[in-house]
Amino acid sequence: MTISREVKEGVQPQGIGEQIAYKLSSTPWASTPTVTGVKAYDVTEPDVRIDVTSTVLSGSSGVVGDQITTPIVKSLTVDRVYWIEITFTSGGLTFVPYFMVRGEY
Repeated sequence: MTISREVKEGVQPQGIGEQIAYKLSSTPWASTPTVTGVKAYDVTEPDVRIDVTSTVLSGSSGVVGDQITTPIVKSLTVDRVYWIEITFTSGGLTFVPYFMVRGEY
């Protein structure tokens, strides 16, 4: 059985003035995760992926049980689409699920 890497909730709208830490359950992939990294990319333009981690992510990630909390997502630009990927390990395996965020007024 194949599990999609993209979270099932789809693209998340976020106001450009908002600062949000998103939560992700690791249970579709594995249990007791250890987060090894969170990255953010601007993927608005087709076939272009610009690393904007230092601009739109602030702080660190956290884990409680199987729930991962991302760093704060902030400083978005209107009509830009961001790919947020979370790298974590569990049981010797590495997983990299992702979700998309669209900047809105």
